[in-house]
This record gives sequence, structure tokens and C-alpha cells, in this order.
Amino acid sequence: MTLLLLGLVIFIGTHLSTTARGNRRALIARLGEGGYRSLYSLLSLIGIILIVIGYGQYRANGYIPVWEPPVFTRHLALLLVWFAFVAFAAAYLPGRIKARLKHPMLAGVKIWAFAHLLANGDLGSILLFGSFLAWAVIARISTRYRDEVVVHGGPAAPPAGWRNDVLAIVLGTVAYLAFAFWLHPWLVGVPVLPGR
Repeated sequence: MTLLLLGLVIFIGTHLSTTARGNRRALIARLGEGGYRSLYSLLSLIGIILIVIGYGQYRANGYIPVWEPPVFTRHLALLLVWFAFVAFAAAYLPGRIKARLKHPMLAGVKIWAFAHLLANGDLGSILLFGSFLAWAVIARISTRYRDEVVVHGGPAAPPAGWRNDVLAIVLGTVAYLAFAFWLHPWLVGVPVLPGR
């Protein structure tokens, strides 16, 4: 559990640091834009690696049950995670989905984390997914404040047509299916679908 907690502190701490805009500007002034981005990326990567290794060790050796989620929550989680993948794809495809969600990456993280909290009742999962959910909520509140403070050149109108929205749904669905069938069992060691 120690590596998991350390990874969460490094990853989420690094991401929360961006909400302190004055400190962020001071770091960029000292390190330069490239140096800041490199340090941010390196710390994020270290955090992710520690989270993955720590969570794997926890599941293998120190699993601590807290509550037993009802079976239906696992089915609900499958649907919610699909929405999260569509939101992740929409973050890179300006369209109506992105305009509606405003910050689709953060929306995707919130949905993904909430879905996993519904389906997992052990302490490690509660710490992992609860931390990501809390970070995404704090980041969204911070972003909302920054959006109000920053004067934009006008409302961001979604592009005409539904092309990017359809692409976000298709790409999100393909990524979701790849993750559900192959990547989740391989990377996390936990099958998503029954009987796999």
C-alpha cells in the first residue's frame, strides 16, 4: 500500500500544483516552459508507475475489503466507463460533446473514478479512485474559476455538423472495447467482463 500512496501523492500532488497559478508561473519563470513541462511529465510518469506497481502489489498481497458492492454496480460501472471513454476522446475532438462537457477530460476522469468506486469495495480501490475523483472535482472547480476570470474572445461555438461527435463516440467505443476485452486484464490483472 505504501507505493500506491506514494504514487498518488506524487501524481495528484503534481496535478494539483497547477491550480496554484502563482507558483506555476514562478516555476515556469525559473525552469522555462520546456523545463517545467519536462519536470511535470517526469513526476506524472513516476506517479503513474508507482500507482500501477503499488496497486498491483496491494491486490496481490494486502487486499483489504471494506464493503461488498451489489452485483448491479459492476454492470452500471461498465456503462459509465464507456461514457468516460467517449468523454476522453471528445477532449481532442472539438464538437458538441466537448462544448457541452466544457472540460471532457476532467468529466471522463470523474465518471471513470465514480464508476470504479461503485464496483469496488476494498480500501485500496477506495483510496485510488476516491483520490482521482477528488482531484478531478478540485481541478474542475479551479478551472471554472479560471474560466470566469479569463476574458475569452467570445463563446466557443462547436463546429457545424456532427462529425467530431460521431468520431468521439466511435473512437471512445473502440478504445473502451479494447480496454475491456484485452488491456484491462493485461495491465491491471482484473477481468472486466464475466467469464474472461
